[in-house]
Amino acid sequence: MNDVSSRHGRTVGVRDVAALAGVSRQTVSRVLNDHPDVAPETKTRVLQAMHELDYRMNNAARALGTRRSRTLGVLASDALQYGPSRSIAAIENAARAAGYWVSAAFADAGDDDSVISAVEHLVAQGVEGIVVVAPHARTLRALDTLRVGVPVLTLHSAGRGSRGLSVDQAAGARLAVGALADAGHSRIAHLSGPADWLEAESRTEGYAAELAHRGLDPALMLVGDWTARSGYEATQAVLAADVTAVFAANDQMALGLLGGLHEVGVAVPDEISVVGFDDVPDAAYYWPRLTTVRQDFEELARRAVASLIGGSDAAASALAPIAPVLVARDSVARPR
Repeated sequence: MNDVSSRHGRTVGVRDVAALAGVSRQTVSRVLNDHPDVAPETKTRVLQAMHELDYRMNNAARALGTRRSRTLGVLASDALQYGPSRSIAAIENAARAAGYWVSAAFADAGDDDSVISAVEHLVAQGVEGIVVVAPHARTLRALDTLRVGVPVLTLHSAGRGSRGLSVDQAAGARLAVGALADAGHSRIAHLSGPADWLEAESRTEGYAAELAHRGLDPALMLVGDWTARSGYEATQAVLAADVTAVFAANDQMALGLLGGLHEVGVAVPDEISVVGFDDVPDAAYYWPRLTTVRQDFEELARRAVASLIGGSDAAASALAPIAPVLVARDSVARPR
């Protein structure tokens, strides 16, 4: 095997590792490729030798020797928002922990040819599976036209499709609305995300379902674009509707709404309560500290990687929706 790295000006290869560990080159190759028939103490010696020699595995060489690239593809149709960007980083971490590389490609969700080209680009690199970060329905429709030839799993698709993995968005919205209703609010507004986002649609469905469960009617429905600006711009509509609480579909829009309410002298939570969604790192430092719904992006990525590596035999339970968690802070109080 031609796997080599550089140390002190010369190349270090499998032969050097084998000599230092006192094993054969074949044994080193088996350790590199996670072969089960290697004694634990032998594997430890080989790994210690690799560390001492500062050996680095050449992934291209391993692919030639094993006919496996140990690479997963990530296709993203929107990587700018908090959820997708966190998921992409978490996928890379989970893949690396499992001994896999990640190759990413980005596509315009509104352009079917762009999505198809991105998938073909990943397949041409010999990826063993593809995670599609697909928050838009358009991306899923483009994927339906393809025969990819490797396992494909979608994230942020709100459970759409046979191989979709997501946090239960509707359940998270119900937690948010439930927290407001439990505090005594009956006139609860919803500031949703963009209509073409699957998760925004699911959060709106959860909002309506929890209100119906409690015998309440929607007080106000507004559509934002995930930005703090759109939350700020919703302030006057919220005040005109005479609501006592708002469920914002993400924390950034909640932040903008908090700013807008503060600017006109409306106290949160004394006069209006606000709940967000995502639990971004800054949410604990908003003023007031934001009550929100937390998504476990690390668990989402871990399950995605495990499912792709496991192939068609992966447990169906690994694809079950992940339960969100309500994080109660200071932005909710009983209505006056």
